[in-house]
Amino acid sequence: VQLQASGGGLVQAGGSLRLSCLASGSIFRINRMAWYRQAPGKERELVASITSGPTINYADSVKGRFTISRDIAKYTVDLQMNSLKPEDTAEYYCNADVTSLRRGMGLRGDYWGRGTLVTVSS
Repeated sequence: VQLQASGGGLVQAGGSLRLSCLASGSIFRINRMAWYRQAPGKERELVASITSGPTINYADSVKGRFTISRDIAKYTVDLQMNSLKPEDTAEYYCNADVTSLRRGMGLRGDYWGRGTLVTVSS
C-alpha cells in the first residue's frame, strides 16, 4: 500500500491550504485515515483522523479551523486547513490503517506517506 500526499506550500497567516492523500495498492478496506504533523524539534502529533464509521477526531489546536474528509471509492482523504497560523508550520504526513487480502486472509497494516511541507508566514 502506498500513500501519496500533496498540497503543501507557503501561505500567509490567515490563509488556507488543502492537503490531499491518495492510497493505492492492495486495498480491501481502509479502516482509518489520518493526518499527522511534525514541526522542527517536536514530536509527531495527530492532527485529524477519520474512520470507516465515520468517526472524526481533531487535535484541540485545529478544531474549528481544519476539516478532514474522505472519498471511500477513490481511497482519498483531504485536509482543508483554514485560518492558518504560524504554529501550524510543519511537515504533514498521511497515515492509513488498511486491510489487505493475502491468499484469502485479511492482513491489517499501518502505512505512512512522505511528508508534505506546510509553511505559514506571519
